[in-house]
Amino acid sequence: MNIVCLDMEGVLVPEIWIAFAEASGIPELRRTTRDEPDYDKLMNFRLGILKEHGLGLREIQATIAKIDPLPGAKDFLDELRSLTQVLILSDTFEQFAKPLMEKLDWPTILCNTLEVADSGEITGFRMRCEKSKLTTVKALQSIGYETIAAGDSFNDLAMIQAGKAGFLFKSTEQIKKDYPQIPACEEFGDLLSAIKAAL
Repeated sequence: MNIVCLDMEGVLVPEIWIAFAEASGIPELRRTTRDEPDYDKLMNFRLGILKEHGLGLREIQATIAKIDPLPGAKDFLDELRSLTQVLILSDTFEQFAKPLMEKLDWPTILCNTLEVADSGEITGFRMRCEKSKLTTVKALQSIGYETIAAGDSFNDLAMIQAGKAGFLFKSTEQIKKDYPQIPACEEFGDLLSAIKAAL
């Protein structure tokens, strides 16, 4: 029994924080998990910048409303879901993911949640569990699934390496160079073929 675990941002949809950095004109918010391996450090950095500029959930959601899945992502996901179970494992937040999941026909996603004040200020964040992607993959394996994973960033490496097969997708040159043992794909058709071969 197989289950495919996919990252969301950078794999199925554009990076939310990069889109918001462009919309808000704050280049520091372009930092993502491709640049910073420590997620807590990255999120605290982001929340500090939002506070400094008086920005909150409303402004970010307005940007997210204009984001569409990457070209080909929905067809890829539809075909993959016809072949096997698929789970999206993301370090994003429920408040960000929902409109994007609607555009992808509601695949199952496990992610985190933001703490938001009545004013809309994001005051903190709650992670589902420690090392959420690896922990989830190990939990799936403990109930009889073999996992296949794909992602693009530092925070995907553990789940990619823990399964029976794993792939980098649209990753950075640096990550591909540092992890030459992980097959890297750039197009959805190639990723679909690689996953099919692993099923």
